Amino acid sequence: MTIMTRQPAPGASFGNALKSDSFIVTAEISPPVSFDRADLLAKALPLKGLADAVNVTDGAGAHAHMSAGFAAATLVAHGIEPILQMTCRDRNRIALQSDLIGAASAGIRNILILRGDDPKKGDQPDAKPVFDLDTVALAQVAAGMRDRGELPTGRKIAGHADFVIGIADMPVDPKPGWQPAALKAKIDAGAVFAQTQFCMDTGVVRRYAAALAEHGIPGSFRLLVGVVPLRSAKSAHWIRNNLFGSIIPDSILARMEKASDPIAEGEKICLEVLHELKDIPGVSGAHIMAPGRDEAVPGIIAQLRATMREPAARM
Repeated sequence: MTIMTRQPAPGASFGNALKSDSFIVTAEISPPVSFDRADLLAKALPLKGLADAVNVTDGAGAHAHMSAGFAAATLVAHGIEPILQMTCRDRNRIALQSDLIGAASAGIRNILILRGDDPKKGDQPDAKPVFDLDTVALAQVAAGMRDRGELPTGRKIAGHADFVIGIADMPVDPKPGWQPAALKAKIDAGAVFAQTQFCMDTGVVRRYAAALAEHGIPGSFRLLVGVVPLRSAKSAHWIRNNLFGSIIPDSILARMEKASDPIAEGEKICLEVLHELKDIPGVSGAHIMAPGRDEAVPGIIAQLRATMREPAARM
């Protein structure tokens, strides 16, 4: 069944939007390398009332920045619903459990569980990765803390958590015999949505979503496809060649190479892809990422909302 393009009721949370038939749009910011929260809000506030939720990255690219948990809590305090990214790379299970408790206490509901980028690819390559838990295990821990109100040790946690658990995914063009085993394991662990790596090929998305449906996915599971407003042909080639799992077709590369105004063309392509995604069965929304171009995302979401004749998201 095609996902309809109706927005959730005013005041509805991201979790409620996932349960609706609306086309969901999320965005992403990396907390700044700054001691001043005003620098964080300068990135986040333009998305208020536009994005259904805003991802806060956790050491993206294996670089240090303002704490993701603190940044997400700051967004909550300013009426912006965050999706807190939590990587398995940097903290052991004790620290991860503590961060989950802290997140719930700050009103953070949405958690995106990630492996984390290899420290060797960052600016401090001697940093030691932890990986005490993998993504499946961390999803199980978060679900257990939410559902049973206890730590893995059995120790009870006061209060309650309403975690909405998400994971990362990468669309593929399924070959005969392909099985979504890894994705199913994460769903079984408690994940209810996925945000994917960049996939600007809607044909691949259509075939991938159809293959997931053949294996009983999505059902209640929600797939949000990653898109990017490209800024140049050079950046398009870099994304395709350097970000594992990213898909940017030759046709889009050719358009970017011929464009007299690459930034405008990149935004036009992004909007075209978004409109195609909303008509693909099994696709529940899109996740817009614009590395180094945070300022481009609010305008793209506003244009999408206007052309869909919908009200902006309510936070």
